[in-house]
Amino acid sequence: MNEVLNQINNRKSVRVFAERPIEGATKKEILQAALAAPTAGAMMLYSILDITDQALKDKLAVLCDNQPFIAKAPLVLIFLADYQRWYDAYCYADCKPRQPGEGDILLACADALIAAQNTVVAAESLGIGSCYIGDILENYAAVRDVLELPDYVLPAAMLVYGYPTESQRNRKKPARFDEQYLVFANRYHRLSQEEHEEMHRTRHEKSGLSGKNVCESIKAYCDRKYMSDFSLEMNRSAAEYLKNFRSK
Repeated sequence: MNEVLNQINNRKSVRVFAERPIEGATKKEILQAALAAPTAGAMMLYSILDITDQALKDKLAVLCDNQPFIAKAPLVLIFLADYQRWYDAYCYADCKPRQPGEGDILLACADALIAAQNTVVAAESLGIGSCYIGDILENYAAVRDVLELPDYVLPAAMLVYGYPTESQRNRKKPARFDEQYLVFANRYHRLSQEEHEEMHRTRHEKSGLSGKNVCESIKAYCDRKYMSDFSLEMNRSAAEYLKNFRSK
């Protein structure tokens, strides 16, 4: 296995960082990786916020489900799905453009997330850990105010980066589902109840949890993730944003 694939396979989220700064030249390499990412029509439908203000880091740590490690991260980047920049350019060039729609912002989200993942791979190659912060979508209204986001800009992803501590470096990567349950030829395959049970049971075995009840495990995920206050608020915020989007 070549080194790039090895790093991708071994990469895991890091939430505890060594007290070591990320130097300017290294940060620039990470950012350049984002700018080199694939992008729809070479439009680069994203902007990146480099959060260097400690007070703002502290505020984001609170808004993102009270996670103090965010405030301690040496590097915090927010990837914005940004159709505002092109819309403004069309207006300045007197194109008489329509207003951006939901499809436009979804395309911009794809651009932003591709750029974000490029930085994850680049950081890993430099010995720097990272962690996606999904909670950036939860308190959208407050985040939008704090970051002063205009109408056609959405925080698609937030990432924190830093050199991992020894314990984080040695921590076992969570097991993934097997390929057969995720990769299908040509058409979607909806898993049967038996396949669902086997999929979870196999992952339990890889995780050393072979005795764990599959149904109870799924119920725990449902309660902790799908039915959580965070998930419900994230959906409410997204619905509010898209409603406002359509009404403009």
